[in-house]
Amino acid sequence: MSARRIAVVSAGLSNPSSTRMLADRLATATIAELTASDITATADVIELRDLAHDITNNLLTGFAPPALESAINSVVSADALIAVTPIFSTSYSGLFKSFIDVLDPDSLTGKPVLIGANAGTARHSLAIDYAIRPLFAYLHAAPVSTGVFAASSDWGSKADEVAPLSARVERGARELAAAVVARTPVTDADPFDPASYLGEGKSFGHLLGGLAGE
Repeated sequence: MSARRIAVVSAGLSNPSSTRMLADRLATATIAELTASDITATADVIELRDLAHDITNNLLTGFAPPALESAINSVVSADALIAVTPIFSTSYSGLFKSFIDVLDPDSLTGKPVLIGANAGTARHSLAIDYAIRPLFAYLHAAPVSTGVFAASSDWGSKADEVAPLSARVERGARELAAAVVARTPVTDADPFDPASYLGEGKSFGHLLGGLAGE
């Protein structure tokens, strides 16, 4: 049985928050789908509200404090990403965008992403496709086709009965799990391996040999 790791980014501002609730449901459903495919999976949940000051300091100084650096490494090295943000003024939150801004622009290339969003009303549901999905497309990530939006009513007795939240969560989780299964597992590169900065199959001998020939 192979193992995979999912990074879960929640940009909710309150504690507890409906953003975190949605993130947890997406993570649980994705892990269940991967387990059904005989793949062991774990989820690393990152609460951005706990890193808000560190994110601001990183934007101002260019250096990530230890807690933020750990969160960044978790996202970059994960096999897939679940990213959930509240919708403010018809788009993702400033905290969510600020975290994306401190990532290396190439760090999400090819990474499967399941997008989630929540707001007070279903009128904001299109924000997934006109605001959040283009952001990940710009970063060359690989968002799955289903984005999961939850309005306040989805958590109460007046929830959508035509396309219930549970069905949308399961659909998004199936698509993310399928993308993870199809992708080669992420392995952490050895920073002391010359191949990590000289190129695969190269060594200091290749470098020195090339210099000697000039």
